[in-house]
Amino acid sequence: MKKTLARYRNSAFRSFIRKHTKYAPILFFIGGFIFDTLTLGRIDRTYDLTVLCLHMTSLSITLYLYNLVDDGKWQGTLLERYEEYLPLAIQFFFGGLSSAYVIYFSRSVSLSKTASFFIILVLLLIANEFLKKRISNKYLQFGVYYFISFTFFTFMIPVFLKELNSTIFLISGAVSLVSTLVLLTFIYGKSPSTRKEIKLGKMIIIIIAIYGLINLFYFLRLIPPVPLALDKGIVAHNVVQKNGNYEVTYEPEESHIFWRKHKLDFSYSPDQRVYIFSSIFAPTDLKKSIFHRWRKYNELTNEWVTVEDIGYDITGGRDGGFRGYTYKSNITPGEWEVQVLTEEEQVLGVIGFNIVLNTHPKPLKLKTSKF
Repeated sequence: MKKTLARYRNSAFRSFIRKHTKYAPILFFIGGFIFDTLTLGRIDRTYDLTVLCLHMTSLSITLYLYNLVDDGKWQGTLLERYEEYLPLAIQFFFGGLSSAYVIYFSRSVSLSKTASFFIILVLLLIANEFLKKRISNKYLQFGVYYFISFTFFTFMIPVFLKELNSTIFLISGAVSLVSTLVLLTFIYGKSPSTRKEIKLGKMIIIIIAIYGLINLFYFLRLIPPVPLALDKGIVAHNVVQKNGNYEVTYEPEESHIFWRKHKLDFSYSPDQRVYIFSSIFAPTDLKKSIFHRWRKYNELTNEWVTVEDIGYDITGGRDGGFRGYTYKSNITPGEWEVQVLTEEEQVLGVIGFNIVLNTHPKPLKLKTSKF
């Protein structure tokens, strides 16, 4: 037994971790991020739900174990051998859970909605790197935990309830708030070292402030309506429903612009219809009303003017998203956009294009794709 323990203590892995102590937390955070990026697919898939629930449960347990290390709670137990790995495990779960939010929205055509979250992740990495105690800074530790917990429950609760609205969002936030405060007060009561490092009242105020800030962002429509995501958005010359498929005819973008299917300049002929095709991912059996808001830019006032709202209902469960389209006739040239919105006017994505009169006799180069 002693020989085995000695071999473990002198293992290559442990030596590597000790040699690269400065960079190990970031590597484990990125490792968790990459792991979920390679394995997760659909938020309503059993595997994904299981992985995320295990991540959240393991993170909570590891957080408890780590905060009692300085109190000598695990001396003489099996856990004593793994104490130095606990902060790395926390980073791994932080990275894994953070990546879930980005993964499920990375296919959305509204990249700005996930960009804000990427910025938050970068700020977390910077804070974790430059704070002297890094993840052992308990204000940072519990603050990040609550942020992760909030995003976790805003995904999970709508999936299980098969419903999504502002009330569900508030319930999700309240569940994450209560669960975090319960864990915090439990650790605070069990760990004398934690009581020396932080003031419980101050920590609670920080968490409630994060709760209020996220809710403010939500009602200012700066946070996308999780777990819905706009999978595709195309401005098209024609859309036909045939044999269970949608045949969408559009002007294809150049091959090197891989992130967008259609050209921004729409070649328009008088009396022609302009179509907007969209597919929206939603968890299985989740029903929601959405609408397309057609807007035109007024160059005289430098403002966007709403022309018309056209809505339809969606039902979740299809891999490629629930498909639908709207169209308008008698459109005037200029800069246009169509916002894809929920009934609460939360933005799923924005499809922008320019209407340009077609004065060329040549036939347009069009492409038809099935969705």
